[in-house]
Amino acid sequence: MASEPTIRERISKIQRELRDGALTPDLTRESLVVLTALLGNVGDELRIADHEYKLILRSMLRSHDNANRARIEAEVSDEYQRLRAAKDTETLVIEMIRSCKVYLRSLDEEMRLSR
Repeated sequence: MASEPTIRERISKIQRELRDGALTPDLTRESLVVLTALLGNVGDELRIADHEYKLILRSMLRSHDNANRARIEAEVSDEYQRLRAAKDTETLVIEMIRSCKVYLRSLDEEMRLSR
């Protein structure tokens, strides 16, 4: 029994489809719906990752005299890497949503002008 793809895998699949340019209106609409739905999951991951990073940062601030050193120490943690991945994923999803909307608007405009 195959496991269900992760959210990042689903987003990457849509990204490849959009990047490769084999867009159809149906694929674009479907991608827009899925990306919009997944944005909530990405937001959840971002909140959790941010909280976990802040716990590490707080710990580092308590154990270092210098705040800059504490921040640098915290930024090499796995929690920070998870936070950055979540932020980057959110940015990617938002940009792909925008791209889908622009593409669909341009199709609507082409259809309107061809009448």
